[in-house]
Amino acid sequence: MKLYWGKMSPFARKVTVTAHETGTIERIELIPTSVDMAKANPEVQRDNPLSKVPTLVLDDGSALYDSRTICEYLASLDPTSSLFPSGPERWDALRRQSLGDGIMDTLILWRQERLKPDERKTIAWMDTFADKIAAALVLLDREARRIAELPFDIGHAAIGSALGYLDVRFEDLDWRASAPHLAQWHASFEARPSAVATHPFNLP
Repeated sequence: MKLYWGKMSPFARKVTVTAHETGTIERIELIPTSVDMAKANPEVQRDNPLSKVPTLVLDDGSALYDSRTICEYLASLDPTSSLFPSGPERWDALRRQSLGDGIMDTLILWRQERLKPDERKTIAWMDTFADKIAAALVLLDREARRIAELPFDIGHAAIGSALGYLDVRFEDLDWRASAPHLAQWHASFEARPSAVATHPFNLP
């Protein structure tokens, strides 16, 4: 298998965390890939018409895209994996994955807006992005102790990757001050071997 990915993409990190957690990382060739909203990457577009990372190309030449699909596929290759639990726990894990993915989406849009020249920035959008992230952090801080007690699942991978992206792209935001319980959990996430191996600052 080969994975089109970018080390700064939180969605790609979620996939590589999953690959480490499921023991499938050794079966995957990582293809460092640059994608741009202004122009499609023709190499990626051959396998994914949307030209997005992450994109996983399977051994038979078919491709999977979107981190949710890729992560569930990788988990299916490990019969011992509990990343996608069954029963009521499954819906809780998927809810937390959706929240983590939503945080990533919002942060990416927010960063794009922040990078614009001042005269092109839409302040109302930036205020809305900030409000959404603040609300998500309040919820996660409230749930952090319970999350810490759960077996590691796809929700942990998504939220941990989202907070990691918040750290590397929004260094000026002191999110830990308002979410101390979440900060404590995130420290334990970043100490996991799968997180250490995939942190952008630990990669060439």
